[in-house]
Amino acid sequence: MAKKKPRQSPAKPAGKPSCIYTFEVFIIGGPISEKFLKRNPQISRTIEIRGDQTLEDLHHAIFNAFDRFDEHMYEFQFGKGPNDPKGKRYVLPHARDIREPNVGGSVAETTIDALGLKIDQPFGYWFDFGDDWWHQIDVVRIDEKESKIKYPRVTKRVGKSPPQYMDEDE
Repeated sequence: MAKKKPRQSPAKPAGKPSCIYTFEVFIIGGPISEKFLKRNPQISRTIEIRGDQTLEDLHHAIFNAFDRFDEHMYEFQFGKGPNDPKGKRYVLPHARDIREPNVGGSVAETTIDALGLKIDQPFGYWFDFGDDWWHQIDVVRIDEKESKIKYPRVTKRVGKSPPQYMDEDE
């Protein structure tokens, strides 16, 4: 299957500058072999994204940064840790259930700016509810600046990307 073309929003038009957020995204769980982990003890990507872009844009940046090829359901979580039952969750539009009290909104509509993030604040990203790829996202920087650069973009890679599906032989 062909690799997905990265989704990048064009540079923001002139006007009020948007904040640029720098996130460090770590894989903290998933179907990764011990052999792979020995060779790659830390697996992370640094991603920059504009504040007026959405959580859906961030998902696509993470998806491409870790060289994934099969889309699955995902959500972003804001609580005291992964799967915090009291934490806010931002989900796909079709997964939104108004009876669920902790759904904060849709990933397609929620901008990064709307989250009220602070430097050093961690939050979670859960990709593929079957294989359970867990990520911790740390807010590293928040800058207010004009830029002609296209965002989101990956600025640093640590470790190789694990295969999306673990090989039976590993």
